Amino acid sequence: MSRSLMQTDPEIPSGPPTPGAIADLPATSCGAISVRASAKWKPGQGGVRHSEVFASGRDSSGVAAALALAMDMLASAKPGPLAEREDQRAILWVQDRASVRLTGRPYRPGLPADLRHRIIHVVAEKAEDVLFALEEGVRCRDLACVIGEVVGNPKALNFTASRRLSLAAERHGVQLWLVRLDAGRDLSSARMRWDVRAAPSSIPRWNADTPGLPAWHAELFRSRTHPPGEWILRRDPTGLTAQKPTDIAHDINANENDIKPAPHPVDLARPTVGRSMAAL
Repeated sequence: MSRSLMQTDPEIPSGPPTPGAIADLPATSCGAISVRASAKWKPGQGGVRHSEVFASGRDSSGVAAALALAMDMLASAKPGPLAEREDQRAILWVQDRASVRLTGRPYRPGLPADLRHRIIHVVAEKAEDVLFALEEGVRCRDLACVIGEVVGNPKALNFTASRRLSLAAERHGVQLWLVRLDAGRDLSSARMRWDVRAAPSSIPRWNADTPGLPAWHAELFRSRTHPPGEWILRRDPTGLTAQKPTDIAHDINANENDIKPAPHPVDLARPTVGRSMAAL
């Protein structure tokens, strides 16, 4: 071996760290470590390839939140110099038969317009088949991301299987969002793990009787890059937004104050004098 390869940096100590090693680090190094350890999650942050979303099987809030988070990560990803201006790769959506019975199949007219023609839907009979399809999907770089739905805690979805999915997703750079319906928080190698449930929509500004934007109460209870936290997520035309639950009551009161009756209400209950309403 050449001498150059055997040389070490004199500023980097060799061997195991001593109890006072942290204290001997420069202040700038300690500050950088502290910032990385305390960086809170916010929309627009990518880099994580394998995530899990725990949700109830009584509604579709889990897969809807997973799709919103996946779209947020895809929008934040920086394309390469040879990439197309707009990512139009397909999205693989895999369900087991039990999840189809609980939450139904994807309803294409209800999806965002730019995703309706990109969904590849697969229904598998058993959890083993779902895991096989997910692993094959993350190995394909022609897919934008992979979404899976599994009910409960099947034996096939153990730590070894989860580790295989994490390694395949990170090696090939394809996002994987696994939605766990009516499942317990078992051992997993997923880099981010969420617990999601539906949240009340905010009151629309101009018409309080119309449906509001979709919202979810999301708890990040495990992550290798961010501390735990809770947010109210909303998906609007501009993207994904996150807000602390303590700030929601203030916003609801503000929206209610913005809704005022019309200064000159129109009275439609007037006599038509024998004519139809279309003639007025």
